Amino acid sequence: MQPFELPEFYVPYPARLNPHLEGARIHSTLWAREMGMLDDTRDPGTPEIWDEAELDAMDYALLCAYTHPDCAAPELDLITDWYVWVFYFDDHFLEVFKRSRDQEGARAYLDRLSAFMDEGEPLEPTNACERGLRDLWARTVPARSAGWRRRFAESTDNLLRESLWELSNISDARIPNPVEYIEMRRKVGGAPWSAGLVEHAVGAEVPDRVAGTRPLRVLKDTFSDGVHLRNDLFSYQRETETEGEINNCVLVIGHFLGTGPQQAADTVNDLLTSRLRQFENTALTELPPLFEEYALDPFERASVLAYVKGLQDWQSGGHEWHLRSSRYMNESAPKRGMAAARLPGLLKAAVQSRPHLTHKRPVGPTPLPEFVMPYQLRLSPHLGRARLACVEWCGKVGMYDPVPRHAEPIWTAERLAGFDFPLCSAGLDPDATPEALDQSGQWLAWGTYGDDYFPAIFFRDRDMAGAKRFNARLSDFMPLDLGPTPPAENPVETGLADLWRRTAGPMEPADRARFREAVETMTASWLWELANHVQSRIPDPVDYVEMRRHTFGSELTLSLARIEHGRDIPDAIYETRTMREVECSVMDYCCLLNDVFSYQKEIEFEGELNNGVLAVQRFFNCGRDEAVAIVNDLMTSRLRQFDHLTATEVPALVADFDLDDRGRIALEARMEELRDWVAGILHWHRETDRYHEDVLLAQAAASSALPLRGPTGLGTSAAYLRPLLSRGAG
Repeated sequence: MQPFELPEFYVPYPARLNPHLEGARIHSTLWAREMGMLDDTRDPGTPEIWDEAELDAMDYALLCAYTHPDCAAPELDLITDWYVWVFYFDDHFLEVFKRSRDQEGARAYLDRLSAFMDEGEPLEPTNACERGLRDLWARTVPARSAGWRRRFAESTDNLLRESLWELSNISDARIPNPVEYIEMRRKVGGAPWSAGLVEHAVGAEVPDRVAGTRPLRVLKDTFSDGVHLRNDLFSYQRETETEGEINNCVLVIGHFLGTGPQQAADTVNDLLTSRLRQFENTALTELPPLFEEYALDPFERASVLAYVKGLQDWQSGGHEWHLRSSRYMNESAPKRGMAAARLPGLLKAAVQSRPHLTHKRPVGPTPLPEFVMPYQLRLSPHLGRARLACVEWCGKVGMYDPVPRHAEPIWTAERLAGFDFPLCSAGLDPDATPEALDQSGQWLAWGTYGDDYFPAIFFRDRDMAGAKRFNARLSDFMPLDLGPTPPAENPVETGLADLWRRTAGPMEPADRARFREAVETMTASWLWELANHVQSRIPDPVDYVEMRRHTFGSELTLSLARIEHGRDIPDAIYETRTMREVECSVMDYCCLLNDVFSYQKEIEFEGELNNGVLAVQRFFNCGRDEAVAIVNDLMTSRLRQFDHLTATEVPALVADFDLDDRGRIALEARMEELRDWVAGILHWHRETDRYHEDVLLAQAAASSALPLRGPTGLGTSAAYLRPLLSRGAG
């Protein structure tokens, strides 16, 4: 009996079948036998995985004929062999390592397997997976560019190595949280690897200079999410009832929301639809300006579009194969014709994708949930000095002055004092020197001023051209050689030029480049927010969470701490999955925390569309309070993930990288810094008046009357000092 009825899937494009299917079926069976993947040709001492009848029933040639309908017969044979190999690897790894929980053996096995993609002297294969990979690599890479080989090797290595993450979850009986699951599934699930084979199949590579841009990243990520979420729906019964698998999104969502399999499956299908709609939105709205920005020639543009079409073919063909393969739960799938079967999902998606009008509406203060915070708050003793320095510095760089295209100054000194960014810095880095705390508070003020300035200037007229010019100029005020900068046109540029010289001057060149990239990542994300307003579009929840890390400035503040305190930690550790997940988990907690506190300010007073609570409201079609509860649950799960990683995986890094006592202490200190970071941000949100309703109402009333004429520098008026003095010196 099936655990749930399959939902109505969104399949926007019809599946087509490659005419060379039968040849690929014959070839792939012969190849699998030659590699030793079938039971009658397997290596001595290895377990039985497949016999020929099982391989025929799973019909990977049909998968490839559906997902690559236009490629020639030799390429279809090659791609089918790749899929036979990857599914054999998955089933072999399950049988040998997942069932036995043999993590050490799995690690050694994967290390050796990855070596077959190295450029050096090839190893002699000792098993079917190694033989298959050696053969496929040699048949594929000569026709491809160095950029493609690098990207494909990385995605193949991710697919292999992140199997350890799945194995660890099974060993610990740990069900991951939704954000962690989706991000990790992209690696272990293999769809980015499939996207690389799409380039090969259509004979059109993505130009290397745009492969890392946001539009191409989103296209690959949304393609991957669509493939994986669909697979999780079809494979749920086999994985949970036969394999003991817990890494399945239906199980993850059911556990997170506390629902049964049917509701969880319906939610996963809604998420699948949302990701496919995000794919379409990115292709239609972000690729054309990308082509112009990078001046792609006609051949390069045609290559990108052929790749996009190949990804679309894969989605439709993959769905059709899931309906037919013996590997999956599909007995209750609709028996209608293809066009009729697609219609219900298309109609549902059409209703869900209606545009959203930007508008302000009364929502009132947000009832705050009980936030989980297991870490002790510590505050710097230099807070009083930093408060005065911040107010003075902001006036010095012009943040209280009127700006063009806006009726009144963005800030006044009194408003800034109420925001109290140094209080946040005092919690983020309680052990900072007085000078470092001053500088940290000013960076927070600069980033938030920019975040207020940008929509005030560019959102009203939906001025994307002006916004892109503004963003492009900011890099000129962060010269890596600390050379001269152009004349500043606004307080954002003036403040950045001053902070950059003071902050980047003492840095090593590599740290300086890394820090500039963190600033550029934050400011570039403001363009994404503007694009959502141009389209009157509430973001997709997954896209929102991933972009929110940038718009919140998380990388900026975390990189400052890394540069100041992390020199004893090798860069290679920061590049591990463990450290990326450690930092992303605390980023997500604090970003979503901000969305809860700022909900009234953004929705009622600003007509904002980029808010996590609003994104959850839209996705689940629920009220604000229910959305807040879901967001808080997600925040809690992300913090628990941080605790899990610091307790289990971070100590393993010490052994893996053979850190000495100094490195071990530095790594432990880094984890403590992150705890300070989270506790300090929550404390600041509770104390700042940036989100208080009475302050927001007063600001709105003042804006509709006369322009604010606040003091332009320290000493001009005593009015803005009252909030500082009432707080005392610390």
